[in-house]
Amino acid sequence: MLSASLKPPPSLAPISPSSRAPAPAAAASFPPLLPSRGRVRLSAAASEGATVSQEDAASVSAAFEEARLAQFAADWKAVRADKDQGKVLTLPVLRSNTGGLILKYNSMQGFVPNPLLSPAHWCKDPKRPIQDVTKDLVGSSVSVKVVEANEAEKKLVFSEKDASWSLYSSQVKIGGIYDGIVGSVFHYGAFVHLQFPDGNYHLTGLVHISEVSWDLVQDVQDFLTEGDTVKVIVVNVDAEKSRIGLSIRQLEEDPLLETLDKIIPLEPDLSPDAEAASSPPEIELLPGLDGICNELLQEDGITDVRFGRQALEKRVVSQDLELWLSSVPAKDNQYKLLARAGRQVQEVYLTTSLDQEGVKKAVQRVLGRVP
Repeated sequence: MLSASLKPPPSLAPISPSSRAPAPAAAASFPPLLPSRGRVRLSAAASEGATVSQEDAASVSAAFEEARLAQFAADWKAVRADKDQGKVLTLPVLRSNTGGLILKYNSMQGFVPNPLLSPAHWCKDPKRPIQDVTKDLVGSSVSVKVVEANEAEKKLVFSEKDASWSLYSSQVKIGGIYDGIVGSVFHYGAFVHLQFPDGNYHLTGLVHISEVSWDLVQDVQDFLTEGDTVKVIVVNVDAEKSRIGLSIRQLEEDPLLETLDKIIPLEPDLSPDAEAASSPPEIELLPGLDGICNELLQEDGITDVRFGRQALEKRVVSQDLELWLSSVPAKDNQYKLLARAGRQVQEVYLTTSLDQEGVKKAVQRVLGRVP
């Protein structure tokens, strides 16, 4: 009994290490309550701050957009005013593309198409592609005028040519002679870039097909090619349309005002009858000239019409019959006319009591009647 009583009670039986319940390690997987509540409060504050930051960012963005639109509106108003005033602007070149230059105008960008660039750039090296020329202008500044400012279509176009006209056209006078470089060539004529005293080619004029040569010109490209150097004279300046008319042939002696003395030497003792006899037998009278001469005899003051010498020239001046009053002064009331068509030229002598102006008017009346 005593030994039995000495047995430890079942509740006090020793516990083996392997059978012990896990110590408070279980508490590590569950954070204390207080720290957990603190994190909840911090998370809520961060969320509130994020909401405030988003609202501030939206407010800043709206303000920025409002300011940007206001600046655009102000710039469009300013550029329209510059256009209306014809103001010459100096603007920086931001970049180039195959079509032209992009310029900076305050907060906006505008475009200068290649055809509206000054010829001064291309004329430095006419054989160089225009795209290579415009690349070299990036980073520089150019003088331009506004030619289109369309806010609705967001279209802003500048012209360097228009600015050059404003800056240099006052120097161009009728009768002025310039060295030039031929630009584009068309069926109706050729554009020539004019060299100014500073060595640059600031303006461009047109040589009409009728002013290319005294020879018969059927195709301008037979006479002029892009890049050719030529000498021209100014024959017209149209300030309203910004156009310059040029001539190449007027720098040469007008062959229609020459006398036949430069073609067939005239002996001092030869009379008109002898001159007619000296005409080459194979040359016939110009078609239509006989009818014109008969009409001239119907004019008051003209008493006689006689044919003089004939000749064939080296070049064709005109296919149509043309009649010109010679610059040779009248002798014994006798004036000399020159009739030309193709390469053939014929002298016609008028005996008249009219003065030179009277003969001229008589000839004009006759040419108006004869088809």
